[in-house]
This record gives sequence, C-alpha cells and structure tokens, in this order.
Amino acid sequence: MFGNKILNYKDEILRDLNTLIGFESVDGEKNEECDKALEFILKRAKDFGLDAEKVTDFSGHAKLGSGGKSCAILSHLDVVPAGGNWSVNPFALTQKDGRLFGRGVADDKGAALINLYCLRALKENNVKGKNTLYAVYGTTEESGMRDMDGYFKKMPLPDMAFTPDSDYGICYAEKGILQIEISTIVNNANVLTQFHSGNAVNAVPDLAYAILDSSNYDEQTLTRLADASDGNFEFKYTIDGLMIISRGKAAHACEPEKGYNAASALIDLIANTYEFEDIGSICSFIDYAVNKETNGRSLGIKMHDSASGALTVNLGSVDIEDQTAKAQFDIRYPVTVSGKSVLKQFEKVAKNSDLCVKVLNHEKPLYIEKDSELIRVLSKAYESVTGEVPELYSTGGGTYARKLQGRGVAFGPHFKGDEIHMHDADESVDAENFFKHAQICLEAMYELFTLK
Repeated sequence: MFGNKILNYKDEILRDLNTLIGFESVDGEKNEECDKALEFILKRAKDFGLDAEKVTDFSGHAKLGSGGKSCAILSHLDVVPAGGNWSVNPFALTQKDGRLFGRGVADDKGAALINLYCLRALKENNVKGKNTLYAVYGTTEESGMRDMDGYFKKMPLPDMAFTPDSDYGICYAEKGILQIEISTIVNNANVLTQFHSGNAVNAVPDLAYAILDSSNYDEQTLTRLADASDGNFEFKYTIDGLMIISRGKAAHACEPEKGYNAASALIDLIANTYEFEDIGSICSFIDYAVNKETNGRSLGIKMHDSASGALTVNLGSVDIEDQTAKAQFDIRYPVTVSGKSVLKQFEKVAKNSDLCVKVLNHEKPLYIEKDSELIRVLSKAYESVTGEVPELYSTGGGTYARKLQGRGVAFGPHFKGDEIHMHDADESVDAENFFKHAQICLEAMYELFTLK
C-alpha cells in the first residue's frame, strides 16, 4: 500500500500545519491573511520541487506530471470566524488528549496541507504517473466559492476530482444551497432599537443581543418567560435601555439541528412579550415563519427525498440598528427539488411582511452516479487502508465538488464518531484519524496518478 509513505512526513506536516492555522484567513474580514495562506502553500510546493502557480487573486495550484487525464484534489484555505468560547488559541495548532485543535484543522486547512504532502510523496518516491495531478487551493469557499468560479474560467475542468471537505465514505450527492437576505426599507420597530447576531450565514449563531428602549420594556414578563424557556439569557441595564444577551451553541448550517440558535431563541423571547409594531417586521417574520424550526415547516418548504434527505433552514445572522434591519438565511434543499420553487415559496411568505428578498448565493445540487469510474477508484483506496467498503452518502454540506459539473465528489477527511466541532469553538480532529485520512488521500492520489 503506497499510502503508508505519508507517515514519513508526520513531523513536518504538523510544523507546517501550525504555520497554516496561524493565518487568520477569514474572507471578507482578513483578506490579507487569506493571501498569506495561499502564498505559504504555493511556496511550500516550490520548496518540494513541484510546479506551483497563483491562478487568480483567490486561487492557485500545485501540479505533478503532464499529459493523460487531468485529476484534481480541491481544498480551501479560508475559515469561518473563530467566535468565542475556545479553550485554546484558535489560531495556533494545539495538541492535547490525542487531538489536534485549531480553526481550520478540520475545515479545511488540515486536508489542504495533506494534499500538498501527497504530491511531495509521489514525487520523492519517483512514481511514474500516466496522468496529471493538481492540488487546487481556494480562499473564498466559506463565502460563496467565487474562488473556483474564477479558477475554472482560466483552467479547464478536470476529468476526475475529489475534495476532502466532508466525511468518509464517498459523498455522491450534495443538497442545493440557497442563501437569502431579507430587509426592510427602514427599521420599523418601536421598542427594539438594536439586535445583532451571527458572523456567517452558513453557521448557527451562538451569541445574540438585543437592546430595548428604556421607557418601554416589560422586565417582569421578560424575566418570567426567560426562566421558563430553554434558552440561556442574561439581562443588563445600559444607558440605551435593557440589553438581553442570548447564548446558544454553534454548528454548521448544513446540520442546524445540532446547534442552538441564539438569535432564534432571543426573538422568540421578545416576540412573546411585545406586539408586531414594537419589534418590527424582521423579527415578526422570523417569529412566525421560522421561530426555532430548522425544517422549514412554517415557511411551507418542509420536504425531503430518498437521495439526499430533508430540507434544512438556518437563521445565520440578524442586524438591526438605526435604519438598518436585515437578516440572512441558509437553506439546504434536496437534490431532486427545484431551487426556484423553494425561493418562490420563501418570497411568498416574506411578501406578507412587506420584506425585500435578495438571493446572496445559489449553488445547485450535485449528483454523481454510484457506479462511476471515480467512485470505483476512491472506494479501492479507502478499502486498501481501512479494510472496509466505503458508504455512499449524501450531505447538506456545500463543497467544491458542486463546481465540477458532475466530475467530482467529496471524499473524507472526517470519520464517524469524531466530534470535530466544525464552525464551532474548539474545532479539532483525532490525531490518529488525521493521519489515517492522510494515508487514504495518498492512496487515492496514487491511484489517480497511475490510472490507465
């Protein structure tokens, strides 16, 4: 098994991973850090004697071989904001209790670095390839994947590809992703003067706060309802009025039921205390059309299919202050459903509250035939390392695979039972699993490189 050879680089991988995690590469907030992460990867590729090129401002690749089929492994170097409640420094690699901690260690910097070291292992072991391998890197995956849109305008689509940015076994179907913003022309709330929650539309917010006008809040009712609810609330008195802080649990938007939405909980609290005109159109809409649901029932979009499962809805952010009033939603819909029909129904419900609706991003579903050559190759690599046949599954997650027009799938790097806390505090991976993935990844890249 060729995959074992990646273990010869364990110490170097961990040193480089510490450097890579050290870049606070949040697209839109720390663009210069995204640039540094990409520059670091491309420099290390050149250090290993590989061809490396920055293709656009947001993407680049390392390359091994020439001719034959074009095979690509796609990964991203950007991360979601760290948020709070970490027990370690989020932007440094921490090793403790058999785990590797740091923002991006699981999503997706760990796998991104492994891709590069797999190319190095193939080169340094003088493997004679029949095809061309590309390790492709982007820096805007978490904010809409415009990196790959630009990359594939300049580079041809690969013949076969995979992205290690999901779970094992092999993800042959990805739900559609519809990210929507609702807003009002003016902030029409009488009592609610501020509401802020969420740093990313594709994450369940773990913190929210609201400020109620000091002359109009019903403190007794609020505290009674707060005590009776399942939320975690704190009340503070400020010069601007009563501040209510809501704490929840973060999770990825593809699995919102695994988190606890601090914004939804806070809106539920104040909506049970005040009238429509007191809290305004945005919060009223969220209260009656979403509330704490994650299945879209009240919006009229609850649905599922056998190929990819149920639709999910995540309230990702709410921002209300002065004349600004807006909120953002992340909807993951089944592969056999039309995204246009989901959007039409959402707009119909939002119209009842006179809300403006804007589509921030729409990624159509992905579906690959289970008996394709790519899936056979990846299955062989997985079975060679683990001794098990990989499960074929679908996900609500959005990966670069959907940019490949049916030529790629998500494959690894995470194993069942490993609580990685993706998009949450204390993101981490089991160290043994991390290097098991490295072996599978190298075996898969070896198979693609030498495939006739």
